[in-house]
Amino acid sequence: MKQNVTDIQSGILSGNRRMLAKGITLVESRRKQDMDAAQQVLEKLMSKTGQSIRLGITGVPGVGKSTFIETLGMQLIEKGHRIAVLAVDPSSPRSGGSILGDKTRMPSLSTREEAFIRPSPASGTLGGVAGKTRESILLCEAAGYDVVLVETVGVGQSEVEVASMVDYFLVLMLPGAGDSLQGIKKGIIELADMLVINKADGDNLKSAKLAKSEYEKALRLLGPPKSRARLCSSLKGDGVSAVWDEVTEYINKQKKEGGFELNRKKQMYNWMVRITEEAILQDFRLNSHVRDALINFKSQLEKGETTPVMACMKLLKLFRENTERPD
Repeated sequence: MKQNVTDIQSGILSGNRRMLAKGITLVESRRKQDMDAAQQVLEKLMSKTGQSIRLGITGVPGVGKSTFIETLGMQLIEKGHRIAVLAVDPSSPRSGGSILGDKTRMPSLSTREEAFIRPSPASGTLGGVAGKTRESILLCEAAGYDVVLVETVGVGQSEVEVASMVDYFLVLMLPGAGDSLQGIKKGIIELADMLVINKADGDNLKSAKLAKSEYEKALRLLGPPKSRARLCSSLKGDGVSAVWDEVTEYINKQKKEGGFELNRKKQMYNWMVRITEEAILQDFRLNSHVRDALINFKSQLEKGETTPVMACMKLLKLFRENTERPD
C-alpha cells in the first residue's frame, strides 16, 4: 500500500494518534519502498524531536512492569504530561509473531487521550527492544509526547541496549534479595540508574526492605556512581512519584551541567555506527561470491582442511575484491 508521506508528517505533527501509529508501522516495515518513505518522514520531523524525557524500564517477568507504567503514566498525565509507551513483546522464534497484550495490561492508561501505547514484537532483536525503537521514539516526540517510556522484554545479558537510547534506565526487581540478587545480570547492574523493588507492600514489605539493602550494596560495587535502589508499590501507587521525582532531578542536573545533550549526541553517533555495521554485514551476506565460497569453506572446515580464522580472512578478501568501488 502506497503511503502518503506528507499526510503522515502533518498528522504526526498535529498529534494524531492514528497517523503516529501509521508512521511507526512504516518505520517497522522491511519493504524497500516503505523504508525509503520512513526516512523521508523522519528527515522532515527531526527538528521537532528531542524534547522528551526518555525512560527505559526493564525487569524480570512478573515483576509488574505494566502496572508500574500504568500507575506512573496516570500520575504524569495528572501533572499535565503526554505519555508514549513503546512496549516490546517477546516474539515467536518461528513465526516472528507476538502476543502484543500490553494494552490489556494497562486498561486505564490505554483509554486516555494523553497517552499513546504501541506494542511491537521484538522479532529476534537482541537488546530487548524492537529493531526500530529509536525511530519510534523520534516519531512520538514529534507528535508532542514529552515522556517516552520504553518497556523491554525481561532481563538478560543481551537486553541492555535500551540503556543506549534513553536518558534514564530503571530496572524493576521483586522483593526477596537472595535468589534475585544472584540471578540479576552484572551487565544490568552496571547500567541501571535505579533499581526499583516493586510490590513493596503487605507481607512483602519486610523482604523488600531487606532486598533494598542488598541491592544498594551491589550498586556500590558495580553500578554507576549515581545509581541507587528504591521501594515502591505500583498497585497502591506508593513510592512511584518519588521514583519520577528522582528521575527528573537527575535529568535537570544533567541538563544544567551539559551532560544531557552530550549523552544524546553520543547516542546518535553510536546509533549511526551500529546501523552502518549492520548494513555492511547485510551486504557481506548478500554478496553472491561470498555465498558461494561459504559452501566451500563449510566443507573444508568439516574436513579439517582449514581453520575458522583462515576461512574468515579469505572470505573478507573475496568480499573486498568483489565490492564495487567508486572511480
